[in-house]
Amino acid sequence: MKKGINNQTKLDRRKFLQIVAVAGAVGAGWTLGLRRSSSRFKVVQKSQPMMGTVVNLTLYGPEQSGLESAAQATIERMLDLEKHLSRHSTKSEIADLNRTGTLLNPDKDVLTVLEMAQSISEKTNGAFDVTVLPLVKLQQNGRTGDKKAIEKALELTGFQHLHINRKKITLAHPGMGITLDGIGKGYIVDQGVESLRQSGFNRAYVEAGGDLMVTGRKPGEKPWRIGIRDPRTTGTQHMVVLQTENHAVATSGDYMQAYDADFDQHHIVNPKTGYSPPELASATITAPTVALADAFATAAMVMGHEKTISMLKTISGCEGYFIDKQLNHFQSDGFSV
Repeated sequence: MKKGINNQTKLDRRKFLQIVAVAGAVGAGWTLGLRRSSSRFKVVQKSQPMMGTVVNLTLYGPEQSGLESAAQATIERMLDLEKHLSRHSTKSEIADLNRTGTLLNPDKDVLTVLEMAQSISEKTNGAFDVTVLPLVKLQQNGRTGDKKAIEKALELTGFQHLHINRKKITLAHPGMGITLDGIGKGYIVDQGVESLRQSGFNRAYVEAGGDLMVTGRKPGEKPWRIGIRDPRTTGTQHMVVLQTENHAVATSGDYMQAYDADFDQHHIVNPKTGYSPPELASATITAPTVALADAFATAAMVMGHEKTISMLKTISGCEGYFIDKQLNHFQSDGFSV
């Protein structure tokens, strides 16, 4: 361990532009120096509201029309996945499961994500748990201090109450619900990147709400430069810059959806206590896939930096960078900036 320097689906146009500005300019992962491209490469950039956030895609290639077609096909693939995985879409399979408590003949992508989530829950000793929706709703409704409501919601939280098989998914108790916000975005980004690869495009940046994948190198054979923002400022001057290629990066932070001015209560909830975790302001994970990075970054916020760093030593290809609420920086031994 190293200690460093102190330092919903419907979006109106104004909100959309604000999110694009944050995600594209100073969020936890827009590339720095993006337009320094070689003349033999064309570039296409697209943004699309999705999964309660905005997806940003940048694609390099030799021919403009091919880029446009590949980018559009990728967006369409990701939107199709949203129809299955997003709780924000009232017609999705996840929304149907949350309404009725049962989902018959679930889509293969739903099964894949839930099975992955269950595995990650086991690896993190329950710090990552998609059944936290009742607790998340209390946070969103301003009931962070309602102890009785939290105790009741905790009774509805836990993977032991979620039964999964190939033919049926069942919630054990009325009032339960699941959210894939901490892994679904990552999985959708992974599938978007796979769509690009199948189309023959291997120089790309795909990002959704701070969760991203970069493939290949930028024109000029330069690595992608990913900024990890200071959780208490909005400018780029205090960013830690990660140089990488063919890697996923995801950041979770208390500042992304804070419910008070002190960032004590925010959108990430400890599944065991019902309250927002007190230690970290942000957690950044690099991993082979965005789904893994996404889920482990969420879990890290709950676990804290010491337990997360210890866990990451047992997982191949995953590293972490953490900033606590006093703005102390910590990183796993293999994290390189």
